[in-house]
Amino acid sequence: MAVLELQNISKHFGAIHALSDVSVCLEPGQVVGLMGDNGAGKSTLVKIIAGNFRPTHGTMRMEGAELVMHRPIEARQHGIEIVHQDLALCDNLTAAANVFLGREMQRRVGPFKVLDYSGMYRRASQIFAELKSDTRAREPIKQMSGGHRQAFAIARTRLSDAKILLLDEPTAAISLRQVAEVLNLIRLLRDQGIAIVLISHRMQDVFSVADRVVVLRRGRKVADKSISASSFEEVTGLITGAIEHVL
Repeated sequence: MAVLELQNISKHFGAIHALSDVSVCLEPGQVVGLMGDNGAGKSTLVKIIAGNFRPTHGTMRMEGAELVMHRPIEARQHGIEIVHQDLALCDNLTAAANVFLGREMQRRVGPFKVLDYSGMYRRASQIFAELKSDTRAREPIKQMSGGHRQAFAIARTRLSDAKILLLDEPTAAISLRQVAEVLNLIRLLRDQGIAIVLISHRMQDVFSVADRVVVLRRGRKVADKSISASSFEEVTGLITGAIEHVL
């Protein structure tokens, strides 16, 4: 069964039709590359999945049941996590503190509740070990490289045992070696059964890790096909409009 089905999703901002009748299916353990030019509707679609926007028309179903969300916290409660391009990290805090930011572990001391720092350090270390990351729980975020920070931002989504992971340009502005590390992490999460949506302008990254590619142009879906059945040239033509559609 599909973990998430989007059926004829449309989103209008007044006279602007950001999305028109877009249908996408996400399967467990599958990476879907979401591609398109600026303004194609990629971010709008992801924000609908993440609970930031409600669709103007259309329905969402999660594991067969209709899904209606009003706030981003509801998406997290359903097992949907998003890593934004700006990462939303606090440079003055440690890796463990960033993992638990807004979800801090507490313990009781007599009639009071205090932060459980040892528990957070221990759990953060377990997450990093599970994902084969050399991140240290007590390491300050400000000391991490760009690729290390990106890998960490993805790793912290494991705290909620996500079913769906939305990644917005995770390999932008990092070195080639760091790109390889992030792509390996995406493969690891895919192999753990997580459905992943990868927004990227880097064609080689999408073709390296994605199972399917979905292309949007001017708010409409113009392609949804297996990576093995497509090519750089075809996707480029779909994005620019040189090819109308291959649905």
